[in-house]
Amino acid sequence: MEHIVIIGNGISGVTAARHIRKLSDKKITIISSETEHFFSRTALMYVYMGHMKYEHTKPYEDYFWKKNRIELKQGFVKTVVPNQKELHFSDGDKMHYDKLIIAAGSKPNKFGWPGQDLQGVQGLYSKQDLDSLEIFAPSNKVCRRAVIVGGGLIGIELAEMLCTRNIPVTFLVREEHFWNGVLPEGESKMLSRHIKNHHIDLRLGANLKEILSDENGKVRAVVIQETGEEIACDLVGLTAGVSPNIDFLKESGIDLGRGIKVNRFLETSVDAIYAIGDCAEQLEPIGNRRPIEAVWYTGRMMGETVAQTICENRLEYKPGHWFNSAKFFDIEYQTYGWVFANKKEYEEHFHWKHDDDTKCITVAFHKESQLFLGINTFGLRMKHEVFDRWLSEKRDINYVMGNLSEANFDPEFYKRFEGQVLRAFTNKISLEYKKQQ
Repeated sequence: MEHIVIIGNGISGVTAARHIRKLSDKKITIISSETEHFFSRTALMYVYMGHMKYEHTKPYEDYFWKKNRIELKQGFVKTVVPNQKELHFSDGDKMHYDKLIIAAGSKPNKFGWPGQDLQGVQGLYSKQDLDSLEIFAPSNKVCRRAVIVGGGLIGIELAEMLCTRNIPVTFLVREEHFWNGVLPEGESKMLSRHIKNHHIDLRLGANLKEILSDENGKVRAVVIQETGEEIACDLVGLTAGVSPNIDFLKESGIDLGRGIKVNRFLETSVDAIYAIGDCAEQLEPIGNRRPIEAVWYTGRMMGETVAQTICENRLEYKPGHWFNSAKFFDIEYQTYGWVFANKKEYEEHFHWKHDDDTKCITVAFHKESQLFLGINTFGLRMKHEVFDRWLSEKRDINYVMGNLSEANFDPEFYKRFEGQVLRAFTNKISLEYKKQQ
């Protein structure tokens, strides 16, 4: 019986296993060094915040795996030996495979900061990171202040988590405004104000120089590069992005870049080895998408795609239109299509912000053709399927703005703002027309 081995039990690896089982009777083994069972990584913050228990983050009951004949092995893969089709584990164990799917995920970025490996310095990615938070930041009595380094989605999640336990937070963000490498200026400035309104000590244009240790090898302070200021703290969260977890593959002969290089069929340079999820790097561009996408839903899509190929239905990976969602304290964020922080030469933006400074949208469209390119929404819930359809139908900006109410996802009794948005857009177009006369 053909043995399919999957390294990694995140959304990518588990989705691949589930779909291979639906399509075949192949032997399947999932390997993880993190946890015995699959859990929802995005739910870790809610465990710390007290909204749920860890067991609630497991989408499947523990008996699911045996019932579906999916074997689970806890262990750390030290090396992959393709010419023998073997995995060598750190404890000396070995495992044979017929086909291998690498879904090893990511690891938090470290940039060689002095003190980055001290106790109390960590990322927010793994179950072990959650356990570590309970040791170093269980309360504001143990953790008198935390410093977060890096202004992305993980950083804002960690800040919100710590705030629920009344732990003061200093947030070091190297950009001029929060996440302004991704978001247009109006949105990033609004988020910067929102973060400060939650009593976060947001330091913009600030970089970490070093992390200082106490006599026991635990963090006691950080030093700011620009000013030399020393900030006392008991926890440092390193949230300056993630990188593919590929160190164990350096001697394998598999072509590596920043991640594991794969073609559109998610095949690596070595026969019978595939890579999916955060660790996979696309060789061929897919529209405006980045070669590596550490996003939950693309990992799931890759798992579904590679399962088809493994089961003799060779399928090309087609992620479709870009979308994503997140939450910045009280403000929900959604993006569909492409709205670039720095406009392309062909791109025009329309930006609307509500007076309460917690709701806004930015719509991107082509200057000449008026083609709708994408939308960012903050504090306004919209329907994914509607924007996905409009992007596929290549609708123009006037159609999108005139039918914005169709995309509204807010529950009944919530206030609606499409009328305000449309009036503002119409006024902007009218003013621009008059200027041209």
